[in-house]
Amino acid sequence: MKKTTLAVFALLFVTIAWGASFVVMKPAMEKIPVYDFLAIRFTIAAALMIAVRPQVLKAFRGPTLLYGVILGAVLSFSYVTQTIGLTLSTAAITSFITGLYVILTPIIVWILFKRRPKSIVAVGAILATVGLGFITIKDASFDFGQIWTLLCALGFALHIVGLGKWSPGKDVYALTVIQLVTVSAICWIGALPDGYQEPVDFEVWFAVLFTAVFATALAFFIQTWAQSIMDASRVAIILTMEVVFAALTSVAVGQEILSLQVIFGGVLMLAAMLLIEWPRKDMKPEEVIYEPMAH
Repeated sequence: MKKTTLAVFALLFVTIAWGASFVVMKPAMEKIPVYDFLAIRFTIAAALMIAVRPQVLKAFRGPTLLYGVILGAVLSFSYVTQTIGLTLSTAAITSFITGLYVILTPIIVWILFKRRPKSIVAVGAILATVGLGFITIKDASFDFGQIWTLLCALGFALHIVGLGKWSPGKDVYALTVIQLVTVSAICWIGALPDGYQEPVDFEVWFAVLFTAVFATALAFFIQTWAQSIMDASRVAIILTMEVVFAALTSVAVGQEILSLQVIFGGVLMLAAMLLIEWPRKDMKPEEVIYEPMAH
C-alpha cells in the first residue's frame, strides 16, 4: 500500500475519532467540570507523546518553545469554549458549528496579512452562513449557548493561522507536544482553585481516555505525519468528514434525531468547506485560496 493511500485511511480514522468524541463527551460532561476534564485529557495526551519520543524534550527551547506556548494558549481557549458549548448543545450541532474554522481562517488571514481570499471563498462563506442559520435558528430565535461554539471556531481558526505562520522550519512534533503541555497547564490552573474533581465513573473515564488517546495524542500524531507526505488541500477535504461522522454517531447512539432543517444546514456547511478546500487546476502550491491585495 502506498504511503499516501495509508495516510488517507489514517486521516479518516482521525475524523471518526474526532466525530465520535463529541458524542462520547456529551454525557460525560454532565458529571465533571470542563476544566477538570480537559486538564486530565491533555495531561494524558502530552504524556503519551513524550513517552513515544522522549528526546522531544530537548527541543523545548527558543522560538519553538515561545510559539508553542502561544499556540497552546489559543488552543486551550478553543477547547474550553468548545467543551462549554457541547454542554449547552447537541453533539451534532457543536461539531457543525466548530467546522466554521474553515471559513474563518481565510478571513483572518485577509485581516492580519492583507492576503485577500478569492471569490470562491466568499461564496463558501455565504453558504456556511446560510447553513449555520438553518442549524442554529429555531422558531425565529437564536440559541445563545451556541455562541461558545462560535468562539471555539474562531479560536481554532486563529490557531491554524498561527501554525501556518510559525511552524515552517520548526520541529513539528515538539511544537505539538509543547502546545498540549500548555493546554494541560492552563486547564489545571482553571481546575485546581475549587478542588480537582476526578472522573466519577466508567463513562467519564472512558470519555477522558478515548479523547486523550484517540482524539488528541494519536490524532495529532497522524495529522502531523500525513501532512508531511500529502498536500494541505487534500488533508483538509478528508478532515471535513469529522462533521459527518459526528452526526452519524450521534444518531446511531440515540442522542439526536436530525430534522430536515438541521440536515440541510449541515449539508450547506459541508459544501462550503469542500468548495473552499477542493484543489483546482489553477491553484498554485504556495497560494491556495488567496490573491494579493491591491495597494
